[in-house]
Amino acid sequence: MLKKLFIAWQDPRSRAWFAIAQLTHSGETYQFRYLQGVKEAREKSSFEGLFSFPDLEKVYESTELFAFFSNRILRRSRPDYPDYMSWLNLPESEYDPMAMLSRRGGTKVTDHFALFPYPELDDRGRYHLYFFTHGLRYLPSASADRILTLQVGDRLFLMHDFQNEFDRLALMLRTEDAHLVGYCPRYWREDIFEVFQQNPHAVTITVERVNLPPAFLPMRLLCNLTVDWQGFEPFSSPMYQPMSEAVAVLE
Repeated sequence: MLKKLFIAWQDPRSRAWFAIAQLTHSGETYQFRYLQGVKEAREKSSFEGLFSFPDLEKVYESTELFAFFSNRILRRSRPDYPDYMSWLNLPESEYDPMAMLSRRGGTKVTDHFALFPYPELDDRGRYHLYFFTHGLRYLPSASADRILTLQVGDRLFLMHDFQNEFDRLALMLRTEDAHLVGYCPRYWREDIFEVFQQNPHAVTITVERVNLPPAFLPMRLLCNLTVDWQGFEPFSSPMYQPMSEAVAVLE
């Protein structure tokens, strides 16, 4: 099955985010190509492309994971690797770079990129997405304390953050007893916001895993989001369409 994730870039000055590229894995080869969103990033923020992928029209293909991505994965030789895989809720014995990048997001303190997955489609036509809640450092300590009491399978609920002047689509997550436990990731908000407005019951979020300290705060609460909405097509806007449909040349 083809696995796909998207690459987003943040302008360090304006703080605006742009979906610029995608990485796919067929099981045999990896392909990198730019998306139409890179045009907006270039026009609004003078984004020139990635050094490793200088041609915006080219499709890059390799049997090995490109260094830009492999450098964002924790090495198996690290002593904390078993704990890290446990926090991601992935089998330690199954080394799956695409799954690791999708769960963790591939962020680095040295650049302004983030990775996020295309959701999984099940045999009932429902889309599933796993994500860590965002923004915990901006919430009161009571929120972090409440997370530690959550159980796998507990329901979480979406709230529109109407007073967020920086993000009109900001969606917060709360428990049944009204404790805030983070934000829905930015990359998923536009699609989810539209479905949520039309039918809130079409979106279900449950607790997948709670990671106790010393797990990093951004990896504290792993959630499973399910969208059950006929005709829903995630990431179908023009910015997510490929720049080129050219045939890739294996490198």
